[in-house]
Amino acid sequence: MDELTTPEGFLLRPWLPDDASAVLRAFAPAEMDRQTDRPVDDRSGALAWIAERARERGARTGYSWAVVGEEGEALGCVALNVVNRAHDSGWVSYWTTESARGRGVAPAGVRALARWAFDELGLYRLELGHRTDNVASCRVATRSGFASEGIERAKLRYGRVRYDVERHARLADDVVNFD
Repeated sequence: MDELTTPEGFLLRPWLPDDASAVLRAFAPAEMDRQTDRPVDDRSGALAWIAERARERGARTGYSWAVVGEEGEALGCVALNVVNRAHDSGWVSYWTTESARGRGVAPAGVRALARWAFDELGLYRLELGHRTDNVASCRVATRSGFASEGIERAKLRYGRVRYDVERHARLADDVVNFD
């Protein structure tokens, strides 16, 4: 459970304190501010974010991995949260550092996470959502085998602006061309 590998050569492993610099780089863009409930704008914030991922993993309430490249640097994050055992479902999220975008990091990580969730946790349905104006996130979802299921109108609010969200899902018995 601690490490997963992808056919593309990425390693998924738990977040480590040594990853604080990568976490800081990832959360530097203003857009990433929305991905966390507390600021990650200094080393202590990055270490607190990493510690929270370890706490969730220990409590089995969330499973977050650093997606690591050949040089050992964390390039992104894939996570499974909101695991519902009554319905065998969970919520998938992902992000990458700016320098890792366009290199297949997120889709490779999400596919590995999905295989693990289906095989090891016995989940049947995985869901994710993205703002409809986030074309890159939609590409990650579809390249990871998640089918679009529709639009949730005005689901997210950032400041005074509301955003529609496209919901995607992947089922354990979906036939995908990369597993």
